[in-house]
Amino acid sequence: MATLREIRRRIIGIKSTQQITKAMKMVAAARLRRAQEAILNFRPYANTISHLLDNFVANIEDYDNPLLKAREVNKVTVVVVTSDRGLCGSFNTNLLRYAEDYIKTELKVYLDSKNLDIVCIGKKGNDFFTKRNYPVKKGYVNFFANLTYDSALDVIHFLSNEYLIGRTDKVVFIYNEFKSVISQIIKTVQILPIVVEKKNEIKPKRFRPIIEFIYEPSRENILNTLLPKYLEVQMWRVVLESNASEQGARMTAMDNATENAKELLRILSLSYNRARQAAITKELLEIVAGADALKEQG
Repeated sequence: MATLREIRRRIIGIKSTQQITKAMKMVAAARLRRAQEAILNFRPYANTISHLLDNFVANIEDYDNPLLKAREVNKVTVVVVTSDRGLCGSFNTNLLRYAEDYIKTELKVYLDSKNLDIVCIGKKGNDFFTKRNYPVKKGYVNFFANLTYDSALDVIHFLSNEYLIGRTDKVVFIYNEFKSVISQIIKTVQILPIVVEKKNEIKPKRFRPIIEFIYEPSRENILNTLLPKYLEVQMWRVVLESNASEQGARMTAMDNATENAKELLRILSLSYNRARQAAITKELLEIVAGADALKEQG
């Protein structure tokens, strides 16, 4: 049985840990509010530009752009988006497990033939795949420490260049999509080549052309400008989704840790009180026994 001193030390240590987890929960909550506001405000813009692109491509004939043109897939690039820091529950664990399983099953042919590249956004993913000797072509470490639009542009420009010069034929993103504070959904999305909906599959009626528009400059010139912009927007959306998901997962994890510490303190307090009562009872028994012994001697 633990001594009073040992129990007291454990109680002090858990109280200190509880203060840290509580503070981290408050910090994560503040960051989550900003991250959630950012992604919720950006989603309508990203969706609108997606529908706009679908409409343009669906209503234009004989348009050829390398970003749209599908080709034989000889090499694949997988972009895995994780966090830079831990203490966010199963946020990274679930995504990395899914990504590894996806690579070993869906992309096994490319992995075995060494025609697979992995680009890691976030330190956790970079460490995971590097230690396991996966073909990591580039890692963006501490990416979310200073998350800016320019940093997202650096990533998508690198990936676009790799695709345009023929070093890869398909780019797939694996990331966490933010749903709520306690819910994130792992998404697998093909970014390159750009996939657009067919004309009869475009659902939002407000984006269907009601009349014939005159475009100035031509539709081709507009699309040539719109396609790179579309890629930049989708890249920014992915990192915003992942950032909001990370902050939500960290806040939930720290809240659970704080509650667990509270329960552990309750159990240790009971153990401490029982041990103290046992010690007091033992001392009283020793005093009574000593008094009885003195009486017998007297």
